[in-house]
Amino acid sequence: MKLTVVGCSGSFPSVDSPCSSYLVEHDGYCLVVDLGNGALGALQKYAGLYDVDAVLLSHLHADHCVDLCAYWVARNYRVEGCPDPLPVYGPAGTAERLARAYDMPEKPGMTEVFDFRDLGGGARLRLGPFTVTAVRVNHLDCEAYGFRIEAGGRSLVYSGDTGVCPDLVELARGADLFLCEAAYTDGKETFDSIHLNGTQAGEHAADAGAARLVLTHIPPWTDAERNRADAAAVFAGPVELARAGAVYEL
Repeated sequence: MKLTVVGCSGSFPSVDSPCSSYLVEHDGYCLVVDLGNGALGALQKYAGLYDVDAVLLSHLHADHCVDLCAYWVARNYRVEGCPDPLPVYGPAGTAERLARAYDMPEKPGMTEVFDFRDLGGGARLRLGPFTVTAVRVNHLDCEAYGFRIEAGGRSLVYSGDTGVCPDLVELARGADLFLCEAAYTDGKETFDSIHLNGTQAGEHAADAGAARLVLTHIPPWTDAERNRADAAAVFAGPVELARAGAVYEL
Protein backbone atom coordinates (compact mmCIF):
# COMPACT_ATOMS: atom_id res chain seq x y z
CA MET A 1 0.00 0.00 0.00
CA LYS A 2 1.32 3.40 -0.98
CA LEU A 3 0.29 6.74 0.53
CA THR A 4 1.05 9.99 -1.27
CA VAL A 5 0.40 13.29 0.50
CA VAL A 6 -1.28 15.46 -2.14
CA GLY A 7 -2.00 18.28 0.30
CA CYS A 8 -1.69 18.67 4.06
CA SER A 9 -2.13 22.35 4.95
CA GLY A 10 -4.72 22.96 7.65
CA SER A 11 -7.74 25.21 7.08
CA PHE A 12 -6.34 27.04 4.03
CA PRO A 13 -3.57 26.37 1.49
CA SER A 14 0.01 27.36 2.29
CA VAL A 15 2.65 28.47 -0.19
CA ASP A 16 3.95 24.88 -0.13
CA SER A 17 0.80 22.77 0.01
CA PRO A 18 -2.86 22.54 -0.91
CA CYS A 19 -5.37 21.64 1.77
CA SER A 20 -6.06 18.08 2.85
CA SER A 21 -5.89 15.37 0.23
CA TYR A 22 -4.23 11.94 0.20
CA LEU A 23 -3.83 9.34 -2.52
CA VAL A 24 -3.81 5.71 -1.38
CA GLU A 25 -2.89 3.03 -3.93
CA HIS A 26 -2.67 -0.75 -3.95
CA ASP A 27 -2.83 -3.30 -6.78
CA GLY A 28 -3.63 -0.58 -9.32
CA TYR A 29 -6.57 0.86 -7.36
CA CYS A 30 -6.52 4.61 -6.68
CA LEU A 31 -8.40 5.93 -3.66
CA VAL A 32 -8.49 9.67 -2.93
CA VAL A 33 -9.14 10.67 0.67
CA ASP A 34 -10.39 14.26 0.91
CA LEU A 35 -10.02 16.86 -1.83
CA GLY A 36 -9.59 20.28 -0.23
CA ASN A 37 -8.73 23.68 -1.68
CA GLY A 38 -6.11 23.43 -4.44
CA ALA A 39 -5.77 19.66 -4.26
CA LEU A 40 -7.08 18.75 -7.72
CA GLY A 41 -4.17 20.45 -9.47
CA ALA A 42 -1.60 18.74 -7.26
CA LEU A 43 -3.33 15.35 -7.59
CA GLN A 44 -2.53 15.32 -11.29
CA LYS A 45 1.18 15.00 -10.44
CA TYR A 46 0.50 11.55 -9.02
CA ALA A 47 -2.59 10.15 -10.78
CA GLY A 48 -4.53 10.76 -13.96
CA LEU A 49 -7.78 12.69 -13.60
CA TYR A 50 -9.72 9.69 -14.87
CA ASP A 51 -7.72 6.99 -13.09
CA VAL A 52 -9.26 7.58 -9.64
CA ASP A 53 -11.50 4.69 -8.55
CA ALA A 54 -13.24 6.25 -5.52
CA VAL A 55 -13.21 9.28 -3.20
CA LEU A 56 -13.63 9.28 0.57
CA LEU A 57 -14.62 12.52 2.32
CA SER A 58 -13.96 12.85 6.03
CA HIS A 59 -16.39 15.77 6.39
CA LEU A 60 -17.90 18.65 4.47
CA HIS A 61 -15.79 21.65 5.47
CA ALA A 62 -14.38 23.33 2.38
CA ASP A 63 -10.74 22.54 3.15
CA HIS A 64 -11.57 18.84 2.80
CA CYS A 65 -14.07 18.68 -0.05
CA VAL A 66 -14.40 21.83 -2.14
CA ASP A 67 -12.15 20.76 -5.03
CA LEU A 68 -14.78 18.19 -5.96
CA CYS A 69 -16.42 21.19 -7.64
CA ALA A 70 -13.43 21.53 -9.97
CA TYR A 71 -13.31 17.75 -10.38
CA TRP A 72 -16.96 17.84 -11.50
CA VAL A 73 -15.96 20.25 -14.28
CA ALA A 74 -13.04 18.05 -15.35
CA ARG A 75 -15.26 14.98 -15.59
CA ASN A 76 -18.50 16.54 -16.81
CA TYR A 77 -16.97 18.49 -19.69
CA ARG A 78 -14.33 15.96 -20.75
CA VAL A 79 -13.93 16.17 -24.55
CA GLU A 80 -14.04 12.40 -24.90
CA GLY A 81 -17.24 12.25 -22.85
CA CYS A 82 -17.99 11.97 -19.16
CA PRO A 83 -16.66 8.79 -17.55
CA ASP A 84 -18.97 6.55 -15.53
CA PRO A 85 -20.10 8.14 -12.26
CA LEU A 86 -17.31 8.09 -9.69
CA PRO A 87 -18.19 6.70 -6.24
CA VAL A 88 -17.91 9.42 -3.58
CA TYR A 89 -18.38 8.30 0.03
CA GLY A 90 -19.16 11.00 2.55
CA PRO A 91 -21.46 12.32 5.25
CA ALA A 92 -25.20 12.72 4.75
CA GLY A 93 -25.94 15.65 2.47
CA THR A 94 -22.68 15.53 0.51
CA ALA A 95 -24.44 15.83 -2.87
CA GLU A 96 -26.48 18.84 -1.74
CA ARG A 97 -23.48 20.52 -0.09
CA LEU A 98 -21.41 20.37 -3.26
CA ALA A 99 -24.28 21.53 -5.46
CA ARG A 100 -24.69 24.59 -3.25
CA ALA A 101 -20.95 25.24 -3.35
CA TYR A 102 -21.11 25.34 -7.17
CA ASP A 103 -24.33 27.41 -7.12
CA MET A 104 -26.32 24.83 -9.07
CA PRO A 105 -29.73 23.28 -8.39
CA GLU A 106 -29.49 20.41 -5.91
CA LYS A 107 -31.46 18.23 -8.34
CA PRO A 108 -29.70 16.75 -10.24
CA GLY A 109 -26.69 18.66 -8.92
CA MET A 110 -23.55 16.62 -9.56
CA THR A 111 -25.25 13.23 -9.35
CA GLU A 112 -24.75 12.46 -13.04
CA VAL A 113 -20.97 12.69 -12.56
CA PHE A 114 -20.54 11.41 -8.99
CA ASP A 115 -22.24 8.43 -7.38
CA PHE A 116 -22.73 9.80 -3.86
CA ARG A 117 -22.87 7.19 -1.10
CA ASP A 118 -23.72 8.00 2.53
CA LEU A 119 -21.34 6.73 5.22
CA GLY A 120 -24.38 6.46 7.46
CA GLY A 121 -22.80 7.37 10.78
CA GLY A 122 -20.06 4.78 10.40
CA ALA A 123 -19.37 2.01 7.95
CA ARG A 124 -17.13 -0.85 6.88
CA LEU A 125 -16.51 -0.81 3.14
CA ARG A 126 -14.76 -2.94 0.59
CA LEU A 127 -13.22 -0.69 -2.09
CA GLY A 128 -11.17 -2.72 -4.56
CA PRO A 129 -8.30 -4.22 -2.54
CA PHE A 130 -9.01 -1.99 0.47
CA THR A 131 -11.05 -2.62 3.57
CA VAL A 132 -12.12 0.78 4.91
CA THR A 133 -13.57 1.36 8.37
CA ALA A 134 -15.19 4.76 8.96
CA VAL A 135 -15.76 5.94 12.54
CA ARG A 136 -17.29 9.19 13.77
CA VAL A 137 -14.79 11.58 15.33
CA ASN A 138 -15.11 14.68 17.49
CA HIS A 139 -15.17 17.80 15.26
CA LEU A 140 -17.57 20.57 16.22
CA ASP A 141 -21.15 19.42 15.70
CA CYS A 142 -20.63 18.17 12.15
CA GLU A 143 -20.69 14.62 10.82
CA ALA A 144 -16.97 13.90 10.61
CA TYR A 145 -15.06 10.65 10.16
CA GLY A 146 -11.71 9.05 10.68
CA PHE A 147 -10.74 6.19 8.40
CA ARG A 148 -8.80 2.95 8.81
CA ILE A 149 -7.62 1.68 5.43
CA GLU A 150 -6.23 -1.85 5.24
CA ALA A 151 -4.70 -3.88 2.42
CA GLY A 152 -2.03 -6.53 2.08
CA GLY A 153 -1.81 -6.98 5.84
CA ARG A 154 -0.92 -3.32 6.42
CA SER A 155 -2.94 -0.50 7.95
CA LEU A 156 -3.17 3.27 7.55
CA VAL A 157 -5.34 5.37 9.84
CA TYR A 158 -6.36 8.95 9.03
CA SER A 159 -7.87 11.06 11.79
CA GLY A 160 -9.72 13.57 9.64
CA ASP A 161 -10.43 16.65 11.78
CA THR A 162 -11.06 15.93 15.44
CA GLY A 163 -10.63 16.94 19.03
CA VAL A 164 -9.82 14.38 21.71
CA CYS A 165 -11.56 11.17 20.65
CA PRO A 166 -11.36 7.76 22.34
CA ASP A 167 -12.99 6.14 19.30
CA LEU A 168 -10.10 7.41 17.17
CA VAL A 169 -7.64 5.70 19.52
CA GLU A 170 -9.47 2.41 19.00
CA LEU A 171 -9.57 2.96 15.24
CA ALA A 172 -5.79 3.51 15.21
CA ARG A 173 -5.04 0.47 17.38
CA GLY A 174 -1.80 -1.11 16.11
CA ALA A 175 -1.77 0.95 12.89
CA ASP A 176 1.38 0.82 10.77
CA LEU A 177 1.00 4.53 10.03
CA PHE A 178 -1.19 7.00 11.88
CA LEU A 179 -1.82 10.16 9.85
CA CYS A 180 -3.14 12.45 12.56
CA GLU A 181 -4.16 16.06 12.57
CA ALA A 182 -2.36 18.49 14.90
CA ALA A 183 -3.79 21.89 14.05
CA TYR A 184 -3.45 23.46 17.49
CA THR A 185 -0.49 24.36 19.69
CA ASP A 186 -0.39 22.96 23.22
CA GLY A 187 -1.11 25.75 25.71
CA LYS A 188 -2.26 28.21 23.04
CA GLU A 189 -5.60 27.10 21.58
CA THR A 190 -7.91 25.63 24.20
CA PHE A 191 -11.12 25.01 22.25
CA ASP A 192 -12.68 21.61 22.85
CA SER A 193 -13.99 19.23 20.20
CA ILE A 194 -12.40 20.94 17.21
CA HIS A 195 -8.73 19.98 16.71
CA LEU A 196 -5.83 18.22 18.41
CA ASN A 197 -2.53 19.78 19.37
CA GLY A 198 0.83 18.05 18.96
CA THR A 199 0.83 16.64 22.48
CA GLN A 200 -2.67 15.21 22.08
CA ALA A 201 -1.83 13.68 18.71
CA GLY A 202 1.19 12.00 20.28
CA GLU A 203 -0.93 10.75 23.17
CA HIS A 204 -3.51 9.30 20.79
CA ALA A 205 -0.73 7.50 18.87
CA ALA A 206 0.84 6.17 22.07
CA ASP A 207 -2.49 4.98 23.49
CA ALA A 208 -3.28 3.26 20.17
CA GLY A 209 0.10 1.52 19.96
CA ALA A 210 0.64 2.89 16.45
CA ALA A 211 4.00 2.15 14.85
CA ARG A 212 4.55 5.53 13.22
CA LEU A 213 2.99 8.99 13.51
CA VAL A 214 2.74 11.57 10.74
CA LEU A 215 1.28 14.94 11.76
CA THR A 216 -0.94 16.71 9.26
CA HIS A 217 -3.51 19.51 8.89
CA ILE A 218 -1.18 22.07 10.48
CA PRO A 219 -2.20 25.60 9.42
CA PRO A 220 0.42 28.00 8.02
CA TRP A 221 0.23 30.14 11.17
CA THR A 222 1.13 27.22 13.48
CA ASP A 223 4.71 26.27 14.43
CA ALA A 224 4.82 22.79 12.90
CA GLU A 225 8.19 21.89 14.41
CA ARG A 226 6.88 22.77 17.88
CA ASN A 227 3.98 20.38 17.32
CA ARG A 228 6.32 17.64 16.13
CA ALA A 229 8.50 18.05 19.23
CA ASP A 230 5.45 18.01 21.51
CA ALA A 231 4.22 14.79 19.92
CA ALA A 232 7.66 13.18 20.13
CA ALA A 233 7.81 13.96 23.83
CA VAL A 234 4.89 11.61 24.53
CA PHE A 235 5.13 9.08 21.68
CA ALA A 236 8.16 6.80 21.53
CA GLY A 237 7.87 5.87 17.85
CA PRO A 238 8.94 7.87 14.79
CA VAL A 239 7.19 11.24 14.43
CA GLU A 240 7.35 13.41 11.34
CA LEU A 241 5.50 16.21 9.63
CA ALA A 242 3.44 15.55 6.54
CA ARG A 243 4.59 17.45 3.49
CA ALA A 244 3.06 17.73 0.03
CA GLY A 245 4.56 15.11 -2.27
CA ALA A 246 5.77 12.80 0.50
CA VAL A 247 5.34 9.10 -0.26
CA TYR A 248 5.02 6.31 2.31
CA GLU A 249 5.29 2.66 1.33
CA LEU A 250 3.54 0.47 3.88
